[in-house]
Amino acid sequence: MKNIAVLISGGGSNLQSLIDSVESGKIKARISVVISSRKGVYGLERAKRHNIPAYCIQKRDFLNDKDFDKALLEKLKEYEIDLVVLAGYLNILSPQIIAEYENRIINIHPSLIPSFCGKGYYGARVHQAVIDYGVKITGVTVHFVDEGADTGPIILQKAVDVKDYDNADSLAERVLNIEHEILPKAVALFVEDRLLVDGRVVRIIEN
Repeated sequence: MKNIAVLISGGGSNLQSLIDSVESGKIKARISVVISSRKGVYGLERAKRHNIPAYCIQKRDFLNDKDFDKALLEKLKEYEIDLVVLAGYLNILSPQIIAEYENRIINIHPSLIPSFCGKGYYGARVHQAVIDYGVKITGVTVHFVDEGADTGPIILQKAVDVKDYDNADSLAERVLNIEHEILPKAVALFVEDRLLVDGRVVRIIEN
């Protein structure tokens, strides 16, 4: 059974969707550890409620990025992690960690990449940018992580209509519902060895 690490920075609603999918058998793997970049966030409490080891590893506690990377990598290796899932994790992973887990790090982004993504596009900023630009469709993207910002091969996407009455908050709520739907699907495909990365293209192997 594959071991999953979920990296968070906040409340952990996407973490909860993964926990629920594991417990229901939809994801045939175990969440072996949860790591937060911030202390005191509710996502850590979610993990503890489901008896999942949970840690806070934040950059400010280390003298430099190298020491931080070492601590994070050691924790992942301690739990023999097969897949790293970034579920609202706001730190940028180092090239060393990305290389160590090539095509084994999944991120979720609240837009249809390559629109409204990259440096500076996270959280509510994404939804406000969608509203300001006036697009009619946004959505959710799950992708593998490479050394760029939101540039890795795309695994799954799903569209969300932008309504005339939407503001950033109302749009974010509907987008989040889709995040909770497709992130567990992408993780399930990975643990079932049904994702084939061919350059920029991710092919889904049928059962």
